[in-house]
Amino acid sequence: MAALVATSMGVVREVLGDSVVDEVDEPIVDYIANVLADQDFDFGPPDGHGIFDALGELLIDARCVYDREHCLEVCAKLCEKLGSHGIVKPKQAVRSLAAPLRMNAGMEEEKAPKKTEYIFDAPPLSSRDKAKIERNKRKEDRQREAQYEMHVAEMEALRAGMPPVYVNHSNVGGSTIRDIHMQNFSVTVGGRDLIQDQTLTLAFGRHYGLIGRNGTGKTSLLRAMAQHAIDGIPRNCQILHVEQEVTGDDTTALQCVLNADVERVQLMQEEARLGQQLKDLEDETESNQSVDKIKDGLDKDAIGKRLEEIYKRLEYIDADAAEARAASILAGLSFTPEMQLKNTKAFSGGWRMRIALARALFIEPDLLLLDEPTVVTDILHLHGKKLHAYKGDYDTFERTREEHLKNQMKAFETNEKARGHMQEFIDKFRYNAKRALLVQSRIKALERMEHVDAVVSDPDDASFGYPGGPILFKNLNFGIDLDSRIAMVGSNGIGKSTILKLISGDLQPTSGTVFRSPKVRMAVFSQHHVDGLDLTVNPLLYMMRCFPGVPEQKLRSHLGSFGVSGNLALQSMYTLSGGQKSRVAFAKITFKKPHIILLDEPSNHLDLDAVEALIQGLLIFQGGVLMVSHDEHLITGSVDELWAVTDGKVGPFRGTFKEYKKMLTT
Repeated sequence: MAALVATSMGVVREVLGDSVVDEVDEPIVDYIANVLADQDFDFGPPDGHGIFDALGELLIDARCVYDREHCLEVCAKLCEKLGSHGIVKPKQAVRSLAAPLRMNAGMEEEKAPKKTEYIFDAPPLSSRDKAKIERNKRKEDRQREAQYEMHVAEMEALRAGMPPVYVNHSNVGGSTIRDIHMQNFSVTVGGRDLIQDQTLTLAFGRHYGLIGRNGTGKTSLLRAMAQHAIDGIPRNCQILHVEQEVTGDDTTALQCVLNADVERVQLMQEEARLGQQLKDLEDETESNQSVDKIKDGLDKDAIGKRLEEIYKRLEYIDADAAEARAASILAGLSFTPEMQLKNTKAFSGGWRMRIALARALFIEPDLLLLDEPTVVTDILHLHGKKLHAYKGDYDTFERTREEHLKNQMKAFETNEKARGHMQEFIDKFRYNAKRALLVQSRIKALERMEHVDAVVSDPDDASFGYPGGPILFKNLNFGIDLDSRIAMVGSNGIGKSTILKLISGDLQPTSGTVFRSPKVRMAVFSQHHVDGLDLTVNPLLYMMRCFPGVPEQKLRSHLGSFGVSGNLALQSMYTLSGGQKSRVAFAKITFKKPHIILLDEPSNHLDLDAVEALIQGLLIFQGGVLMVSHDEHLITGSVDELWAVTDGKVGPFRGTFKEYKKMLTT
């Protein structure tokens, strides 16, 4: 077998070239050679289609070949070369008959009886059975509705349990809240402990980021804090948990924010009501001099006195400045003056969530809880039912935690080595009378020695390897969002395209999990995108087939924004250049306005003008971008962060693309 592997390795190097093979990871090359050396492998001679079926995708992803056509040529050459070395087994020869042969010659001419079909004739359902089936169906529907109503009731009860939070213009409830101390608390949901016996102090003025894997209890902790369900939170502490978007109705975005100041709204409503009453009283007085009271018994003096109190209170709470402050907060969240006057029902869920955040900032609670913090000064890491505090932002947290894990692993290895050494001595001299005292002292020392917990990898960290091959990536742990502008760099064949496929869902991890928000629209631009185009039709007809029902003019306009306009949009795509086909593919993937675009070597087949247009398009695109590219101009012009792929890991590279290239040459 070793000789066959060596032979196949030599053939692979001969066909692909040493320069190409040397750039590919050694485990991938070994895997290819071992597959080709398998004596039971079906090579599919003479064109090597069996090799293409088994290894074609891997050869393309590892950049051993340029494209699908080149891959087919390489597979045919591999089959031919391996056949010359005797590895490919020739198929048995087929002998042609001199004349047609009747297979039933010499047999009796009588026809074989046809097999009778057995038709299952079920008895017809009686009206009683039909009624029973209908009752069961209605029962299942009622159960589903009951479960949904129960869920809605639980959520309503949860919201009802939240203390009301509004703009507080006085300190009636006590002194201003400073630090919050929560000691020995636990959080349990559905009988399952999420957090056990933890102590946490939140310092006034600090911005904390609570991080942890899905299902560890982050949202449950925030809800428990908002409900004051944890001892140590002062009762007069206003806690606002921004978890849901505002309700869409006829209220404008600006007024929705202003309504959070309940006292101001009530005072202004009372002012309007009393002002109208005073006007009515004056009108009646002019017509009838004896009338000095209105229906509810208030006279002009009482109304005037109450209005004076209202004006003083409005001045005290600075009511006149409230609208300007609310408008400023909304503007900071990208609301134009026109958008601020639109009804909330006209906004999408994402914009209504921004209005909810604006309300929270307008209220200025003692403690604001957000599901997705933007700027943090401290990190709270929830892991293994425990909370660990880290000073600094997320980058500092990653470095500190990595150092902590290294120290923990070192302590674990040292502890295990010492325990193993003692146990070895005990096992060796346990029955030696001369060393009985030494053995007993070692046993006692072993019992006194503390156990150091092993470093256990997060089970959700993703690992991946192709079937039958080595693990390419182990314990991947990173994320992308709508603000990401990232280019992945690394040597050919390292697996960058594989990572994109893991993110998009085209590949599933060997172990661990890849979390994708169900609300996120993701578009993928593959380096082999032309293969997916229908070259027999023109770009406009292709878009009409991809998006049926969309007006033709809208599709023309979208194609035109990518430079495919006029007669070019009506030409058959097989007549277009590679760059023009790429523009059509870009137009297709961006038509649905994705949140995140994954690009795999997008500058392939593009001319300089097309690359420049792509850069401008990516700069305008309001979403996340993750690309695999070697084009320095494209990378420097469209992204602001580099990730380096090396040794089965993915991590940020602190530097520019030029610095990365310089690092590779040194």
